[in-house]
Amino acid sequence: MALIVQKYGGTSVGSAERILAVAERVKRWRDQGNQVVVVLSAMSGETDRLIGLARQIQERPEPRELDVLMSTGEQVTIALLSMALSARGCPARSYTGAQVHILTDSAHNKARIRDIDAARVKADLDAGRVVVVAGFQGIDELGDITTLGRGGSDTSAVAIAAALKADECQIYTDVDGVYTTDPRVEPKARKLARITFEEMLEMASLGSKVLQIRSVEFAGKYKVPLRVLSSFGEGEGTLITFEEDAVEDAKIAGIAFSRDEAKLTVLGVPDQPGVAHQILGPIADANIEVDMIIQNIAAQEALTDFTFTVHRNDYARALEILEASAKQLGARQVLGDLHIVKISLVGVGMRSHAGIASRMFSALAQEGINIRMISTSEIKISVVVDEKYLELGVRTLHEAFGLDQASTA
Repeated sequence: MALIVQKYGGTSVGSAERILAVAERVKRWRDQGNQVVVVLSAMSGETDRLIGLARQIQERPEPRELDVLMSTGEQVTIALLSMALSARGCPARSYTGAQVHILTDSAHNKARIRDIDAARVKADLDAGRVVVVAGFQGIDELGDITTLGRGGSDTSAVAIAAALKADECQIYTDVDGVYTTDPRVEPKARKLARITFEEMLEMASLGSKVLQIRSVEFAGKYKVPLRVLSSFGEGEGTLITFEEDAVEDAKIAGIAFSRDEAKLTVLGVPDQPGVAHQILGPIADANIEVDMIIQNIAAQEALTDFTFTVHRNDYARALEILEASAKQLGARQVLGDLHIVKISLVGVGMRSHAGIASRMFSALAQEGINIRMISTSEIKISVVVDEKYLELGVRTLHEAFGLDQASTA
């Protein structure tokens, strides 16, 4: 008997018919003698609908109240799945994040899990029930409902699996595994049988929508066996593993991209110690994450330009903060650009293969794609380019590195 945590995304529970199909799958796992915990997202599109309603009422919804609103989406799906399981003779019980006591910090809309009290879940499992938990949500020390950010149900599932010491955490979604890139952009994208946690962490952080970055962090930290599977078919999916031996011959595991980028530039700031902190400190205080950063070499007048990127959702707030900081610094001008994207190559094989960056830049140059920013680590290279070049850039690099082939050596 194994203890399995299964997570189903919004498309997997997007209708009553699909919820019934999930119930059949869950029942099969339980009938095989397994203990099963199911973590659910809201129905596909429901969270966006709720956010849209909030913005009709308030241009910038109060974060606390927005969490109260958004958390209702998952309550619908957990109740419906529990009903479907019970109707099939499979005893089940649903819980919100607060009922399971998924304790988080108080960063509304972006909360992080601090602890999970698994006693109630274990008691139900020992009693032979399937436990159905609302993903994406928790509760802070004040008793307020919190949400974990986009894709937070993945994090909920992995955290619960870690708390229960589950044998495997299975992420069911609308794709049958992790691909070399998004098949909707590059039809020749190939499904990977396995990928390392390190590569998956980079892919998730760089825009891959298959798994949320914090779920991969959790899985890696607590050594939770993680597998990505399709809700709509059978198959082995993609195993996320610590073992690099099987992929050491591959230079590149995949190409990630993000359409959610925005660029901010401060022109003419003094080139002196502490300026970077004066620019980015207030941004960090507003809980806005900064990604790529470039500071130009100072010209003769001892002034420099400072550029960084943020998520598009944070652009308006970051611009407002930056304009205030720029005045204090005596900067010449603040510029913003919402029409950029980020494309990234990821692969543990970069550690032992030289020339990857040169090959990447050459391939993009041959297509007339200008690179605006560059960021590197030992297993990834990211570039910022104009938004209009996203699909061409991804397809160009996919072909240049032979990712449609079984080996990229």
